[in-house]
Amino acid sequence: MPTLAEAPPPLAPPEPVRPPRGRGRFTPYWLLLPGILWLIVFFALPLVYQASTSVQTGSLEQGYKVTWHFATYWHALAEYWPQFVRSVLYAAAATVLCLLLGYPLAYLIAFRAGRWRNLIMILVIAPFFTSFLIRTLAWKTILADNGPVVHALNTLHVLDVTGWLGWTAGDRVLATPLAVVCGLTYNFLPFMILPLYSSLERIDGRLHEAAGDLYARPWTTFRKVTFPLSMPGVVSGTLLTFIPAAGDYVNAELLGSTDTRMIGNVIQTQFLRVLDYPTAAALSFILMAAILAMVTIYIRRAGTEDLV
Repeated sequence: MPTLAEAPPPLAPPEPVRPPRGRGRFTPYWLLLPGILWLIVFFALPLVYQASTSVQTGSLEQGYKVTWHFATYWHALAEYWPQFVRSVLYAAAATVLCLLLGYPLAYLIAFRAGRWRNLIMILVIAPFFTSFLIRTLAWKTILADNGPVVHALNTLHVLDVTGWLGWTAGDRVLATPLAVVCGLTYNFLPFMILPLYSSLERIDGRLHEAAGDLYARPWTTFRKVTFPLSMPGVVSGTLLTFIPAAGDYVNAELLGSTDTRMIGNVIQTQFLRVLDYPTAAALSFILMAAILAMVTIYIRRAGTEDLV
């Protein structure tokens, strides 16, 4: 009987790639060195300096000394906790408004804009072409007491509802919480739209077609396919909006009043006017720790690590 041919011997496994010897193996570290030095000089060292300032005692005339006076943190939090709460509420309201306004626009750009996509994207980032200060000052004209916006809101009786909620005072919008939230929403809206657009653009259009083939209605397709796949953009956009909005002081300074001061205004006053550097540094660290805790909890609850 004919014999079967012997099977060829198995191929030897490829040799592992060894890192280059000599100077070549240090090339990646040399490339990382400028970025590391930048972070050390402009982030780590100022952070350490502010940490030491927060536990100092003294005065500007006599000088400050590190005495490990941690009671400054407790006194700062006990005195300025309303500004902390107000900052979180204003930032959360602006973030929700940015999400409600930005998601439909990002969806339009990603799936419906067609040849107008580039033009709409330019309009989204157009506010960055001007100064942050100028954009905020423009809202003082938009929300002027005798302006068309306030007149339209009065005609529609919107100010009656916002006044009942405590967001406006009488027939005016300026120097109220609503004006501050409007300024925050406008200034940080592009930070919401861009991550959302980037996340929505990655979604394969064939998934929508497959959902339609399974007789899913448009709302069901959005709820089951589009929105879950865009969660990385939602998380990134909300973080990029909430974090700077919570520490902002320009909008509250120009569009608000003494009753709408945020914690950023208090820190600025302590640093530049009162010259109480330990209290200002302590407030900064409390704000940083609070935001870090909220962001950590939010990311874990969002259930996504694939951030845009």
